[in-house]
Amino acid sequence: MSGRMPLPRPRALLLDAMGTLIGLRRPLGQTYAAAAARHGIEVEAAEIDRLFPAIYRSAPPLAFPHLGGEELVEAEVQWWGERIEEVLQAAGAGGAPTALRRELFEEFADPSLWFVHDDVAESMERWHGRGIRMAVVSNFDSRLPGLLEGLGLNRWLEAVVVSSRAGAAKPSPEPFRLALEKLGVPPRDAWHLGDSPEDVEGARAAGLKPLLLRRR
Repeated sequence: MSGRMPLPRPRALLLDAMGTLIGLRRPLGQTYAAAAARHGIEVEAAEIDRLFPAIYRSAPPLAFPHLGGEELVEAEVQWWGERIEEVLQAAGAGGAPTALRRELFEEFADPSLWFVHDDVAESMERWHGRGIRMAVVSNFDSRLPGLLEGLGLNRWLEAVVVSSRAGAAKPSPEPFRLALEKLGVPPRDAWHLGDSPEDVEGARAAGLKPLLLRRR
């Protein structure tokens, strides 16, 4: 995200979260394996890291129309619990107890497990100084606003739209439309920055200009 932004500049910039703004400080498998060990389950961290991407990609959307409050949180815990169950079974470690599922869900709500990419704060400050309004659009859940606040990014954001609350996940255009509605900006005046094909496809479907970020 370094360097000058091409003109004409947008009035609003929608941003992906995972992989674009923030990332995990250590491989997901290490956190899963450590938590499993506390429940008497032995599993190789590297095996979880090998298996998890395909399990995540084949999962149903992390989106729950018409749910809110505790019902929504329980649906999120259930969704992630099913992914944890799948990856442990695929790794030959058996199932995942209910307590382990909830423990991992709560653990990843801790900002200390995450980091902000080096170029993010400088870029967001520069965009803010140019009068560009910003919101996050992410295929994630109700933990994200707290994570962004804990990582110091919320001061530049006017809205955070997550798929679980939006009831639709990228590449659906719906989360983008909700973010633009919150900002009061039409699609023609907004760009979206993300790091996946779903970001590009969803932004185009919503009428935004997509920018694909390729991190090493």
